[in-house]
Amino acid sequence: MADGKRLRRLHRVRTLQLNLARADEARAREQVSSEQQLSQRIALLAAAVAPRPALVPGAAHLAAAAHFRERLHRSADAAVERVRTAEMNADRRSEAARAAHRDQSAVEKLIDRHRAEVIRAEMKALEDAPAPTRRR
Repeated sequence: MADGKRLRRLHRVRTLQLNLARADEARAREQVSSEQQLSQRIALLAAAVAPRPALVPGAAHLAAAAHFRERLHRSADAAVERVRTAEMNADRRSEAARAAHRDQSAVEKLIDRHRAEVIRAEMKALEDAPAPTRRR
């Protein structure tokens, strides 16, 4: 069984890994949010460039609007893909954080078990110690 010093060092490492995993997870969730906001802004821009019959002054305007609409739709498709990728990344980071938490919990259980063994050994030593004799 590992000694207490080694277990404490292992616990510090696992705690650090857990904190790093949680920070990665938070960054990944922020990235998902950012990508979703970008996707929504692109969708609003595409809707704003949609042709309106009453406001169409000429063919040049229609051609320019069609060009920008096409570019916005391509950007929207790319944004949807970025959102999907960011969500997959966030899910992987969440699983990594859960695994780091499981590792830290396992080390904490080992530390508790080690403490119980130390206490049991001390109790056994006290039981096996000779009884004190009184001097008169």
